Amino acid sequence: MSENPTIKLNPTGQLMPLIGVGMWQVPRDKATNLVIESLKIGYRLVDAASDYGNEKEIGLGLKKAFDTGIVKREDIFVTSKLWNTNHARKHVREACERSLRDLQLDHLDLYLIHFPISLKYVDPDVRQPAEWFDDVEKKETIPENITIQETWQAMEELVDAGLVKNIGVSNFCGALILELLKFARIKPSVLQIEHSPYLTQERLINYVKSQGIAVTGYSNFGNLSYKGVFPHADSAPILFDQPVIKELANKYGKSPAQIVLKWSIQRQIAIIPKSLKPERLAQNRDLSGFELTQEELHKISSLNTNLRFNDPGLYSIFPIFD
Repeated sequence: MSENPTIKLNPTGQLMPLIGVGMWQVPRDKATNLVIESLKIGYRLVDAASDYGNEKEIGLGLKKAFDTGIVKREDIFVTSKLWNTNHARKHVREACERSLRDLQLDHLDLYLIHFPISLKYVDPDVRQPAEWFDDVEKKETIPENITIQETWQAMEELVDAGLVKNIGVSNFCGALILELLKFARIKPSVLQIEHSPYLTQERLINYVKSQGIAVTGYSNFGNLSYKGVFPHADSAPILFDQPVIKELANKYGKSPAQIVLKWSIQRQIAIIPKSLKPERLAQNRDLSGFELTQEELHKISSLNTNLRFNDPGLYSIFPIFD
C-alpha cells in the first residue's frame, strides 16, 4: 500500500486520501498548529465542520501552509459539513460560504450534510457554532420541517456554482440513502459514519459501495473519544485492550492504533483520527510496510457488537438510528 493511498470519488473522479486528520474536539488554540504539523508530516486530508467551532483557526493553518510552501492548495483535500440549523435552501449556500471564508478557501473538496436532522435556524451573529439547542442555556431542541430533498438540491447548487467539488452525507442510515438516491441529480460521493471494530456497519457499507459511494469512518478507536461524555463509553472495554488487537500489534511491531486504522484502509474505508501529540499524529499516518491477512481482518471485524457512541437519540429528541 502506498504512503498516501487514495480512493476515486464518483462522479468527479477526484482522488480522496484514505488517511486524514480529523478536527473534531480540537481546541481552537491548538487547531492552527495541528493543521500545520499534520501537513508537514504528510497528511493531505483535513476533515472539518462548522459545528466544531474551529474553522477560523484551521483556515489560519491552511493559509500559513500555503504561504510557506508546505503544500499547495491542489495538493490537499478539505472537507466541511453543513450544520442542522442551516438545512433550508436559503441557508445552505450562506453556510457554505461562511465555512469557505473561515477556512480561507475558494472551494471545498467535499461538503457533507452533517446529520439528517433539520433544526430551527440560528443566526451565526447570535451564536456560532449553533450546536443542538435553541438558546444559550441549552434547554430545548427545536426541529424544522425541511425535507432532505430540499437540502440536497441546495447542496447540488453548490456544485453548480463551483463552491464545492463533491457532496455527500454523514450519519445517514440505509433507508435515508435509499430515499436520497431516488431524487439526487448528483449522487453523494461520500458517506461518513461512525466506524470501529465495535460498530462495523457492514451491510450499510456494502450497499453504499455498490452504489459507487465512498465511505469515511470517524471515531476509529471506539469509545476513547467519548469517555467522560456517555456512561456506556466509560463502561465499554477499551478497544486497544482486546486480545486480537494486542496480538496483531505484537506480531507486526505496530501500535494497537495502527492495527485498527490499517483494518479500515485495507477495506477501502477512509480514516480521520486526530491526536495533539506529535508522535501519535505521525504514528497514525504510518500505515505502510505491513498488510493484515483476510483472516486477521475478519477477526477484528468479529469484535462488532453494534456499539454506537455518537447517537443523537442519547442527547436529543432524534433517535435516527433506532
